[in-house]
Amino acid sequence: MQHPDTRNTIFSEDAEILEHKALPASQFVMRLLAHETAAHASPGAFVHLQCHPDLPMRRPMSIMRADPNGGWIEILYKLHGEGTGKLALRKPGECLPLLGPIGVPFKRDGYKKFPLLIGGGVGIPPMVFLSDHLRRFGKGVSPLVIMGSEIPFPFTMRPSRIMVQGMPEGTIAAMPLLEDWDIPSRLCSLQGYPGCYPGFVTDLARYWLEALPADVRQEVEIFSCGPMPMLRAVSRLAQDYALACQVSVEEYMACGVGGCAGCAIEVHTPEGPAMKRVCVDGPVFDAASIFPAT
Repeated sequence: MQHPDTRNTIFSEDAEILEHKALPASQFVMRLLAHETAAHASPGAFVHLQCHPDLPMRRPMSIMRADPNGGWIEILYKLHGEGTGKLALRKPGECLPLLGPIGVPFKRDGYKKFPLLIGGGVGIPPMVFLSDHLRRFGKGVSPLVIMGSEIPFPFTMRPSRIMVQGMPEGTIAAMPLLEDWDIPSRLCSLQGYPGCYPGFVTDLARYWLEALPADVRQEVEIFSCGPMPMLRAVSRLAQDYALACQVSVEEYMACGVGGCAGCAIEVHTPEGPAMKRVCVDGPVFDAASIFPAT
């Protein structure tokens, strides 16, 4: 598990909405001018923002992209409940109070040669952020991104132009942004979307891992974010192949800064089980500490 000294200072900002785009299936991408958060955010970090003046309770949102030079961040969210319902009505030019960046991020360096990024549903944004970080700072690495969704993806899929050895025939759907970054991606869904693998993200990841020579496979490490059942399956996959794995855990939060302990989960440490707060002790943990081998 990463140590608390990897956490960033948390800033309070009134973030101006620069862009707000509606996507299929009640999904939205919002770009916010938040200079301090953009300058200090790392993949896996999130912000805690106030959706509307009438709603004092803030909502946690994963950071999908951050541009320190432009001073902006992007979040992707799905309309679910009163908070995001009111957030969806906010317009460019309005400001949202936010705290950020919050949380222990994914590792920032020391990567193995073949990072495997696995994102599911609302776990897609941290994988995009990590992909951007890897293309900028991951010297000599060749990442592969596998994403899954059972609602329309929050982007227009397109056939990949990047060959990936060991992929099932016909699995060619990719995320355009990652393609533009020369990072290969493949998509999974049980909804019959064209070019998508008709199964779970872990099924496709296992298919790819099995096709690798044993010595190459040991140069793979896994990073993942998504719902708990998916993360449990990813952790099992990592254990099966003895691969390092970090997961970003999703949990309901109240304060978002460690004060209320409402997001505490059990984590297995060398000293025994302990309760850790997802907001500030995570959200990123070593997978084996959350899902120990049985």
